[in-house]
Amino acid sequence: MLAGLRRGALLAVLLTIADLPGVGGSASAQPSGPGAPPPAVTVTRVERRDVTPVTSFTGRIEAIDKVDLRARVEGFVEEIRFEDGADVSAGQLLFVMEKGPYRAKVNENKAAILAAQGSLKLADLEVDRQTVLVQRQAVAQAKLDEAVARQAQAKGALLASEATLEKSLLELSYTDILSPISGRVGRSSVSVGDLVGPASPPLATVVSQDPIYVTFPVSVRQLLEVRRKSEAGGNDPRAVTVRVRLADGSLYGETGSLDFVDVAVDPGTDTIAIRAKLPNPKLTLVDGALVTVLVETAQPVSALLVPQSAVQFDQAGRYVLVVDAESKVQLRRIRPGPAYGALYAVEEGLGEGDRVVTDGIQKVRPGVVVAPTEAPLPPVDGLAPRN
Repeated sequence: MLAGLRRGALLAVLLTIADLPGVGGSASAQPSGPGAPPPAVTVTRVERRDVTPVTSFTGRIEAIDKVDLRARVEGFVEEIRFEDGADVSAGQLLFVMEKGPYRAKVNENKAAILAAQGSLKLADLEVDRQTVLVQRQAVAQAKLDEAVARQAQAKGALLASEATLEKSLLELSYTDILSPISGRVGRSSVSVGDLVGPASPPLATVVSQDPIYVTFPVSVRQLLEVRRKSEAGGNDPRAVTVRVRLADGSLYGETGSLDFVDVAVDPGTDTIAIRAKLPNPKLTLVDGALVTVLVETAQPVSALLVPQSAVQFDQAGRYVLVVDAESKVQLRRIRPGPAYGALYAVEEGLGEGDRVVTDGIQKVRPGVVVAPTEAPLPPVDGLAPRN
């Protein structure tokens, strides 16, 4: 009797499971029961719009100027006059080194100059005296020659002292380390009291921010193709618009232009380096960052567009679900073209005005009658990578 009760309980559980949606041979996409309403789906009409094909590359942001600040003389750091990461201008004082030893050397050289000037004055007087005596034939010519030689030695000593003073003044000026460019300074690698010199690592790095470069490799095949198309259309192949897509997928708001094409091909990758210059007023682009470079290489063209959310794929390829005039679902094989943001250009399989299912695809299948709600086609992102 106990076994019979168990079999009855098991049968009740199995019957309950069979009644659940999608179980017991009843497709989840098909309404259960004769009075069930058709499944609701969202559809979007295929539209023809003008789009600008672009080609995408992987690029890297590079500062136009990047300077390592180094100590040109040896001494202790007395002051650091900036905050790490601050914006600085050209000529701004960033580091102050001890000046005492270099001021002392300057004073020594000034004293040496005074002594050399005195020696030269005496030599000049001696030359004048000997010249008069020779004219009176009171002394031999050799005395005058010796006086002239000592005068030349005194002049040489004075010039040497003046050169030494100039060098010591230059060394004294090196104790003030200035920013040679405007930009943003990085982290200081030293602290007040550290001993630094010409052999020390860079004290800090200053990077220019605005404008900024983006460099990207282009294959020789692509470069030749662009040049041929431009020449056929009578256009300058360098007259293109460059945009950047950031790491989070957002499109950078400023446009740039080509600035430099390298003169040699990388033999390892068969690519050539291309560089563009971009404004960077908000300092969004950072030196060294990896970005997607979008280059417009053609005039706008007309294309049939469909939301990417409507495109599915299986072993046979890409397809969409189309809702016909009788609200019945049909499977349509397509050949997608370039992507433009959230849209695909369709090269084959759809016509303008066709309604494709964009939401609720999992609830339907070909042949099912649905209750469609129409949604507009999203705007075209004309700066998306070409497939």
